[in-house]
Amino acid sequence: MTSHPELPLSILDLAPVPAGGTAADAIRNSVDLARAADRAGYNRFWVAEHHGVTGVASSSAPVLVAMIAGATERIRVGSGAVLMPPALPMVAAEQMGEIAALHPGRIDLGLGRTGPSRRRSPAAQAASPASGGTPPEDRVVDGLLIPTPPPGGGLPARVTVLAPLLGISFDTASADYAQQVADILSYLDGTAIAADGLPLHVAVAEGADLEVWVLAAGSGDSATTAGAAGLPLAAAYHVVPSSVLDTVEAYRTAFRPGTGPRRLERPYVAVSADVVVADDDATAEELAAPYGQWVLGIRRGTGAEPYVTPEQARARVWTDEERAAVADRVSTQIVGSPSTVVEKLWTLARVTGADELIVTTITTEHTDRVRSYELLAKAWAAG
Repeated sequence: MTSHPELPLSILDLAPVPAGGTAADAIRNSVDLARAADRAGYNRFWVAEHHGVTGVASSSAPVLVAMIAGATERIRVGSGAVLMPPALPMVAAEQMGEIAALHPGRIDLGLGRTGPSRRRSPAAQAASPASGGTPPEDRVVDGLLIPTPPPGGGLPARVTVLAPLLGISFDTASADYAQQVADILSYLDGTAIAADGLPLHVAVAEGADLEVWVLAAGSGDSATTAGAAGLPLAAAYHVVPSSVLDTVEAYRTAFRPGTGPRRLERPYVAVSADVVVADDDATAEELAAPYGQWVLGIRRGTGAEPYVTPEQARARVWTDEERAAVADRVSTQIVGSPSTVVEKLWTLARVTGADELIVTTITTEHTDRVRSYELLAKAWAAG
């Protein structure tokens, strides 16, 4: 998609489980959405990775990437992201390399990380009660809302229960993320050396025609690793909007031009946003009504739950504490008519200096989600 002007627009999909539906319904809906995105001219279609939750079916990114790549013709398809852990570098390279063998030039290996070692942004640290400092306030930077981070706290009990099942340890330091990314690149480039000092060739990964990305929600290891390796970065305004400017700055500061088919000569940043588009602002706001409740489940550690209806969302009684827990995400969701959303997305791109935007949309009904993306594509192409 070349538009507004020449800024690519892409999609991040979570395969949301519809209310009253099943994971199978969610997967079929994602394939249907990917076909619609292919027709509409979107640049990429990425799928997320979530585990042990009832409302999201995208738990195995490589499997879903393979299905969607086979069901589409032009659009790039990728992981947003393969998480390390639980994925191992060699396995990640092999899985996505195998997909790229059948779909060369269309596959993106987006890498993320999980676990306790992820460094929090300065803004998030300041907002924590343990910091003893004065929490920051919402600010507007050249038209873009940078919200106050949510109140800090310990890891939700549900997260600590799931962690050992995914190979994540909270008792020991995680492996060096930069080394994990370097290992993946070595398998793809054919430069890996095994522990015995001999060359290690991973046939299905070596020379794979795919792009490697790093996803980051803060200014720590993920952003700096992407920059130092000369890889493109996807910055998650839709997950941690308070940190997006810090994330992009850290990446650009750390950036070093790379050599090889997957490294860049200059920084390349994609920025994500939660979006709902409808024919008019009022209709879009109604479709987006359940979003806060959905985010609350994630923030509480129970994970994404099936999306409720707008009527159910309006009937819910909220506490002040609950509203504060999701305020940053709700206030930065971009909702409205096509013209309203295009204007706000362009502000996001301008302020962050994004080279590409990635939008993610969840609605109660699959048809509303497809239409949201179709309306946005048409308006974006028109400029």
